[in-house]
Amino acid sequence: MAPAYRPPILPAPVAYKEMPTAADSVWKPVDAATTALPGNWWAGFGDPLLDRLEARIDNDNPTLAGALARYDMAKATLAGARSGLFPRVELTPGLSRNRQSDERPLRGGSQPDFYTAATLGGDLSYEADLWGRVRNSVASGRALAEASRDDLAAVKLALQGQLAADFVRLRGQDQQLTLLAQTIDALARADALTRNRFRGGIATGMDVGRAGALLGEARAQYAALQADRAVTEHAIASLVGQPASVFSIPHRETPLHLPRIPVGVPSALLAQRPDVAAAERRMAAANARIGVAKAAFFPQITLGGTAGLQGTALAGLVAAPNIFWAIGPGAILNLFDGGKRRADVAAARADWNAAAADYRTRALGAFQDVEDALATLRHLDQAQAAQDQAVRSAASTSAIALDRYIKGAATYLDVATAQESLLRDQQSALSLQTRRLTATVALARALGGGSSFARPA
Repeated sequence: MAPAYRPPILPAPVAYKEMPTAADSVWKPVDAATTALPGNWWAGFGDPLLDRLEARIDNDNPTLAGALARYDMAKATLAGARSGLFPRVELTPGLSRNRQSDERPLRGGSQPDFYTAATLGGDLSYEADLWGRVRNSVASGRALAEASRDDLAAVKLALQGQLAADFVRLRGQDQQLTLLAQTIDALARADALTRNRFRGGIATGMDVGRAGALLGEARAQYAALQADRAVTEHAIASLVGQPASVFSIPHRETPLHLPRIPVGVPSALLAQRPDVAAAERRMAAANARIGVAKAAFFPQITLGGTAGLQGTALAGLVAAPNIFWAIGPGAILNLFDGGKRRADVAAARADWNAAAADYRTRALGAFQDVEDALATLRHLDQAQAAQDQAVRSAASTSAIALDRYIKGAATYLDVATAQESLLRDQQSALSLQTRRLTATVALARALGGGSSFARPA
């Protein structure tokens, strides 16, 4: 009764637009049965602490535990649907003391007022699944269980990606704090130098004010960044299932490695994305439910029988004269339901259309996610190179301005302007580096976590 299942064919480019050197690739149909949980793609960042934190998600994250419970529930539901493929056997023992009504119709005078009835019987029933109702119910349950399994993988990948992104942000904040600490030290020395020159009558009060303002602004930025780092650390604590009050990550100045992206990432890797696989499995389940709805137009045929022993006392119950049995088929055919069955079929087909549209949306979104991440990485690489050059130029300018000020050839306004420019350029360079790492995390998630990210040699 269910239509032949054919996932929609999606037009796909042979290569990613944002990676013109990638090898040609084609879209492959999603095979949910081969979808696996992502590997440890985060290892390419080169931080052992990140590796240990990611490993804790499996056992300590409550969100993942909830997804696992939903998967277990889906498997239990599938087991319940499979039970319809087998006969149902019931044992019906009974022992009762009965009194007959004096006015019972057709009661004979020799019948006693009280009697005991002892029964040891059983029922056997089996639905002859001629129209595939049970089989399609099982097929739908199996597809939904597989979708729940892929949902579990999607939740795990999302948590891994969120943890990696938060960790990248935290390490970027560590670098920013180191930069600000070094800047504060340099500005403090410049402030002391300016005050000494002021006391010697060489510098003006405006120079002292500018130096103090720069130092105070840097200290304010440092305190605000410490607050941001604390919030990021608390978010990581929740991801690994730890109370924020007892969790801490030590400060580390060493930058993370930027993983090398494999040239020629095939678009076929998108078939490994668990959210796309889950959408495809839900489409298969909706297709099977059409068969369940159509089977309701035909008789529900049941084969069954009853057998057992019945007597007026437990003593002597097991004897040939006390045997009773009945066997025969039964059928249920709904002759009129006011259009309910037709409505059920229409609803099942609409459910299929909705599932197919969701599948297309997920697949197209997967391509977009990869293109977005590749474009971000490509353009940020160019921005990083330009910003590094700006930092070198600003550092040279700041050093020249301070030297000229010490020699009396420039005002402190030149020094302040150069130092502000240098700090701004250095902060921008570190922010770009963090954004590149974050975009790498986004690319790993977009590819389903299955790409082979490797540390550069």
